[in-house]
Amino acid sequence: MIHGFIPPERFFAYLTWQDIEMMTEKENTVIIQPIGAIEQHGYHLPLIVDAAISQGVLGKALSLLNPTIPAYSLPTLYYGKSNEHDGFAGTISLSAHTLYSLIEETVISIYQAGFRKLILMNSHGGQPQIMEIIARDLHQKFPDLSIFPLFTWKVPNITNELLTPEEKELGIHAGDAETSLMLALLPHQVKMDLAVKEYPRNLSSNLLSMEGNLPFAWLTREVSETGVMGDATVATQEKGYQILASLAQGWVKVIEEVYQF
Repeated sequence: MIHGFIPPERFFAYLTWQDIEMMTEKENTVIIQPIGAIEQHGYHLPLIVDAAISQGVLGKALSLLNPTIPAYSLPTLYYGKSNEHDGFAGTISLSAHTLYSLIEETVISIYQAGFRKLILMNSHGGQPQIMEIIARDLHQKFPDLSIFPLFTWKVPNITNELLTPEEKELGIHAGDAETSLMLALLPHQVKMDLAVKEYPRNLSSNLLSMEGNLPFAWLTREVSETGVMGDATVATQEKGYQILASLAQGWVKVIEEVYQF
């Protein structure tokens, strides 16, 4: 199943060139590029977490989307800019320049095929800024291209309602939310017997933060021994199904709005 979680009828790469050539309403067809990373997620989660979340959430959303709305998923971009996890075996990281070029040239190809609405659906917290820069540059180059640099977790969803206050503030990697969602998406790849609770250490400022309004640059090995920043031990599959359903509904609304944009 090359399409993975994506419904086959919504998988762009299953179309023929004639399907695309003869497609009507291409200017309003929504093309979505799922983007993740291959990087460490502690002892208990596989490297594929971010890519799996992009594809899994999008697949669920597309299965719920009104079939009259034309929307297609491109093949998932598995590699990302993950150099904050340098030193943890298995992490594969592209430079910002390489990631920029890869997405830029993909989008130009989609534009040349006649499409004018494209979502960059990114699930890796280390690269939203790159998505925003690419989107602005491409919109300047192609003013009739509507491009949306979106983060998977920022659509309306209930995830924070399921987390403790400490987890909401500090559980930024391989903690409760990601582990629960992976228990729903790829349960056989989650090793809950190896799950740990580890919050970032050596944080001495109340004003500056890792990912807040006043962030500082950091590397995972400086703040975590296991690679986890959160409490994975409290994750459950039940929470994962709730998170998946909520994120998918949020993404249905986003795709509908992009279609109408």
